[in-house]
Amino acid sequence: MGRRGSALVCGYSPEHAALERELAELKGAEACLLFPTGFAANSGVLAALAGSDRVTVFSDALNHASIVDGARLAAKGGAALQVYRHKDLGHLRELLAACRTPLKLVVTDTVFSMDGDTADLRGLAALKAEHDFLLVADEAHGTLVFGRGAGGGVAQLQGAEAGVDVHVGTLSKAFGCLGGFAACSRPVRELLATKARPFVFSTALPLPVVAAARAALRVARRDGDALRARLFRNINLLRNGLGLGGSSSPIVPLVLGTEARALAASAALRREGFHVTAIRPPTVPPGTARLRVALSAAHTTGEVLGLVDALRRLGLTPAAAAAGPGLVAKL
Repeated sequence: MGRRGSALVCGYSPEHAALERELAELKGAEACLLFPTGFAANSGVLAALAGSDRVTVFSDALNHASIVDGARLAAKGGAALQVYRHKDLGHLRELLAACRTPLKLVVTDTVFSMDGDTADLRGLAALKAEHDFLLVADEAHGTLVFGRGAGGGVAQLQGAEAGVDVHVGTLSKAFGCLGGFAACSRPVRELLATKARPFVFSTALPLPVVAAARAALRVARRDGDALRARLFRNINLLRNGLGLGGSSSPIVPLVLGTEARALAASAALRREGFHVTAIRPPTVPPGTARLRVALSAAHTTGEVLGLVDALRRLGLTPAAAAAGPGLVAKL
């Protein structure tokens, strides 16, 4: 597993440095800092950059729990915290205009983990030109999925890379690995390396994990376009089969309402040979328990069509799910 200590003590190796360089290149950034997990990356970045009474943090209402906790840590350090309505840039503009702290930080997921929709990064970049702020974008579910070549994520897809100051990411989604990272400028990296406590006081990533992440990135560079085309073919097959239309992201939620309905639906699909997890509070608000379908390029056409058929037979299409309490009895 390699030397086992924090990166600042003895855990940092040439493999770690190489992965950081490659991730920085992927994101079009000057530098990158590895974290033990994506959760640690979000909490460390926000607490380090915004933990002051000179800063206001503006966070999308549906941001991931790691962003929420990072913003709370920043607030404990003195920052003011404002939550803007989901993807409502008009509301965010109002909050920014009313803000009186000298420094502002806006943070958003690029692909929202429970709904599968994407942030308007172009709109955020335009808003940044009106109200100077630091923009932190969590690309946990977007890295390697969107864009061209190796796949820089939603920012690359929208041509909004210049507006993002810190790209937070994870190695546990498309990379199939473990770890988190923050791609940013060299000065921000140096600041994070001395102030982000989840980095400073955590054991560095094991060498085999780092090597595996670099291997995944090589595969993405070599085969990324073909893998991405296969993934979006699967997304379109599922969405069109369920009457949803249009491609969005690999995350397709089917909101069922109660926890009982979501658990019953998940169990029924498991009996059909499909592992589709029931997502319940506190991960989502009460009354919005759901199935979350997460597709990958590894799924075959037959598997995706089989899932569509099972969802139809079980009455789990979006139209049937909206029909109400008869679902549990049917299952």
